[in-house]
Amino acid sequence: MSTPATPRMLLVLSENWTLTGGRADLPTAVRWAREAEDAGFDAVMVSEHIVLGPDAADRGIMGNPRDYALPGNQDPYTPWPNSLLLLAAIASVTERLRLAAAAVLAPLRHPLLLARELGTLDLISEGRLVVQPTVSWSRDEYDALGVPFGERGKLLDEHLQVWAKAWGPSPLSHDGPNYPFQDVYFEPKAYRPEGPRLWFGGQRLHGPLLRRLVRHGHGFHPLGRPTPDDLRALKDAMSAAGRDITDLEMIGGTQAVFPDDRSPADLGAALASVPEQWESGFTTFCVKPNQFIDDPDGVGAFCREVMRRVERLVG
Repeated sequence: MSTPATPRMLLVLSENWTLTGGRADLPTAVRWAREAEDAGFDAVMVSEHIVLGPDAADRGIMGNPRDYALPGNQDPYTPWPNSLLLLAAIASVTERLRLAAAAVLAPLRHPLLLARELGTLDLISEGRLVVQPTVSWSRDEYDALGVPFGERGKLLDEHLQVWAKAWGPSPLSHDGPNYPFQDVYFEPKAYRPEGPRLWFGGQRLHGPLLRRLVRHGHGFHPLGRPTPDDLRALKDAMSAAGRDITDLEMIGGTQAVFPDDRSPADLGAALASVPEQWESGFTTFCVKPNQFIDDPDGVGAFCREVMRRVERLVG
């Protein structure tokens, strides 16, 4: 994809409950999205869980509640509203903002049902939807929904096969081991003939992730900074498949360093790595507002300040 003139900024809307007194204040999150668009942000992101179990906290709850939720570090009472419904509400009050549905737990649904939901949201937003499907990490969550945890990778791969068929011509059939069906008609399609843009990411660039990126991916969103060896492996795998690594949108981020467990982090320090990431090919950068401010009415001003600083940083 073409390189933008300046970095694209993405506002993470999940996990901002320190700004709303611990409540899932969804109308406020919708307002933040509109304010981010007005400030010049390119996208917003919403992640999901369906339920949390005791393993949500099996590594101990994060010290500073402003931090990112990671496997095993969060309070099981953490709010996780339905991400696709929230993004649909955001689509209705914005015009150009991309809608990133991150950590979509595909194996916990049937692929035709999820393709229907994703395609409808993509149509509502006129092609602004980005989907990052994942297998996730919580065995308790899989157990609660009766889905075999050990099969989650195979289930995701079959989802991707079914989605590709669903965006294509009807009728469609699938003879996979988990979701077989024959001669069904899937209308309407998504906004693009090939469906929504797909991002993939994770804590490390393991074989299945690399394979999904090369075959289906439009963007690479690693958790943390990928190593030079990871990027080299990705470049080589893309080339072997007849693709160029520049076909992928590269999604970077900001690293908040909290002075203690009660205070927000310094924005300038968190943005300091953006120029280096930009020079290495990353073009889109995630920032979570509650890591830096405590005022729910200050998100618009925060977004404008982020844009000013990033534009100065990259010249």
